Amino acid sequence: MSDLQIADLVVGYGAASVLHGISLAVRPGEVVTIVGANGAGKTTLLKTVAGLLAPRGGRIALDGLSIGGRPAYAVARQGVILVPEGRAIFGDQTVRDNLMLGTLPRRDGRDPAGIARDLEEQLCLFPALRERLDQLAGGLSGGQQQMLALARGLMARPRVLLLDEPSLGLSPVLTRQIFDAIGRLKAAGLTILLIEQMAAQALALADRAYVLERGRIVLEGAAAEVRENPMVVQAYLGHGHDSQETP
Repeated sequence: MSDLQIADLVVGYGAASVLHGISLAVRPGEVVTIVGANGAGKTTLLKTVAGLLAPRGGRIALDGLSIGGRPAYAVARQGVILVPEGRAIFGDQTVRDNLMLGTLPRRDGRDPAGIARDLEEQLCLFPALRERLDQLAGGLSGGQQQMLALARGLMARPRVLLLDEPSLGLSPVLTRQIFDAIGRLKAAGLTILLIEQMAAQALALADRAYVLERGRIVLEGAAAEVRENPMVVQAYLGHGHDSQETP
């Protein structure tokens, strides 16, 4: 379990600033969710933590070690693993190959016995992948591709798992399966930072939550308390707000 601390983070694209002094924490073994509308800066935040974007200011630290501004491969080597929006699987590679690619950042030297154990663990978590191991990933359904993306991230043995819209575009049945899997990861003690359009489900699963509006944190607290906040109820939990839209 690992501790992620973000302080006064400033990020932008070109002349435009997107995040304006963001501070948040993900404590060991917690699930923390970020709630916010389209354009609030949620994906920018995860990309910056993962090393895909360079911050203009502030600090990102993992267990006290500064990782802000380091290249993505170095951040992944430290155990901060992003499962991106849109899955980003390799469709022309087999399911097995995609899972093996997930082992590249591992800090254990890619020990074959450890990889075999972790592969079996992922196939138990996502049984639909077992019989498709040698099929091309591009032939999987959308839900199976999301399971593959999550399993690939877990093959890296993350210390902190960053999840960007894991239910995007999925049916209600598949969404429940993905949330069930995230719930099992939480029960196992994995530290998770979650962005999710299904705000009610994310708040029900999370330990703590932050509300992000126009690049600023406007509310934070225990997820149960945030879920009852009138502003959150009106803006994010009202009728139609858990539709399958891109946030």
